[in-house]
Amino acid sequence: MIQTYCQRTKIEDHLFTIVIPSWNNLGYLQLCIESIRKNSQYKHQIVVHLNEAKDGSLEWVKLQSDIDYTFSEKNIGICYSLNAARTIAKTNYFFYLNDDMYLCPKWDSILKQEIELIGHDYFFLSGTLIEPSTNNPCAIQYDFGTSLSNFNEAELLEKFDSFEKADWSGSTWPPNIVPIKLWDLVGGYSIEYSPGLYSDPDFSMKLWKAGVRYLKGVSQSRVYHFGSTTLKRVRVNNGYRQFINKWGMTSSVLTKWMLHSGKEFNGPLKDFNLSGIMKWKQKIKKILQG
Repeated sequence: MIQTYCQRTKIEDHLFTIVIPSWNNLGYLQLCIESIRKNSQYKHQIVVHLNEAKDGSLEWVKLQSDIDYTFSEKNIGICYSLNAARTIAKTNYFFYLNDDMYLCPKWDSILKQEIELIGHDYFFLSGTLIEPSTNNPCAIQYDFGTSLSNFNEAELLEKFDSFEKADWSGSTWPPNIVPIKLWDLVGGYSIEYSPGLYSDPDFSMKLWKAGVRYLKGVSQSRVYHFGSTTLKRVRVNNGYRQFINKWGMTSSVLTKWMLHSGKEFNGPLKDFNLSGIMKWKQKIKKILQG
């Protein structure tokens, strides 16, 4: 399935392992890597998983001495890609980033400061997305470009930190960071969701089951997101059905009632139990899914 595992960089004082799954998306991948190099304040291990790489991305990555990589001739999806990249991760923190994302300045120093303030390893943090169009309560809406051809990098760098937004609750989707020992404890991303739809809330649920209650979106660690360029090309799995059959509830129960996603962060989350009525409603939904 996976033909190549290549860990060639010298990991000395590197802070995070940045993992980027990529599927024939060379232009966006190059911009993503450029943003890491230009806008990071610390050294990080960069690991790219290349699916198919029919666009020249494998050849390009091989020429980049600061990038480690894994490679599969077929598109194996997000779950296998992340788990493959984990095998060559050499730092204490796993930072998951999509290849159509651009990291804004000081993204890493802000996360480092947050981690130091938490003082323990039972946390899951997200950076805050800026998107050209969004209904996501965790994101900031502003159009700095919808594609590489109209991306206004200069305006983004001028304005990215001017938008008011409080830290928010409910870390789930990338960009996110978790201690690698916590990633390993819950078994990484669940491959039954391949190619990956609903694998993100499933990972948050696994962390919840492991007792993690510090799931926070860090407002000032900001990332521009062009918007699911890969998802538009892939045949997705029935993640809704898989999630409710696995956990006995919909992912919306997790995000709304347990994680309070998008609400202002007020400290570690409290334990949550379904009420009798909610249990009945979820049972009916599960039956309807078959």
